[in-house]
Amino acid sequence: MRAALAAWLVLSLLRGAGAGDTCGDAPATPSRSVPAPQLSPEERLSPHMPESLRCDACHAIAFQIEEHLRKAEGKVGKKALKESDYLEVLERSCSQDWESYGVLELDGEKRLSGPGLSRQQSLSVLVSGGPWPGRLSKLCHGYVGEQGEAQIYDAHRRGPAALRQLLCHGDKGPCAGRKDRPDPPKALQNEL
Repeated sequence: MRAALAAWLVLSLLRGAGAGDTCGDAPATPSRSVPAPQLSPEERLSPHMPESLRCDACHAIAFQIEEHLRKAEGKVGKKALKESDYLEVLERSCSQDWESYGVLELDGEKRLSGPGLSRQQSLSVLVSGGPWPGRLSKLCHGYVGEQGEAQIYDAHRRGPAALRQLLCHGDKGPCAGRKDRPDPPKALQNEL
């Protein structure tokens, strides 16, 4: 429902629905149609993150872990956290609501979008909510369990690139052996 409402709002704003319509005058700007991504049954129904989106998901998870750990360290004066503290922060990172992430279609390719991921084109419809938050949380807990909290925290202490390398680009990471996708041209995004 939320995704449909967001799509309707974006399309209404693009068409200028109800804004200054005058009798018989042609619209000042041509209207554009931006369709929502067409999701496959796997993308709509599976409890697992689709393979094609796992690299983007890993980058989103690494960003969120990095942000949560950085904020926690800021509260103790940039010092290293105690083990019990970083364990709690990692649990909180993975158990957050993840509602700011969703899928959009960019040049015919579905991409995960949200904080920490490369900016997307300004005219696109983001499908958020639904299965995406649960999938991100499940993946995050999987990465923490697989890599171990201490190893993740050590990578964080070396910097964001080290954490992304550990989680996403290592031998078994979801981005391993994959040529990094170039960032799309950056465009200003209008806030609704």
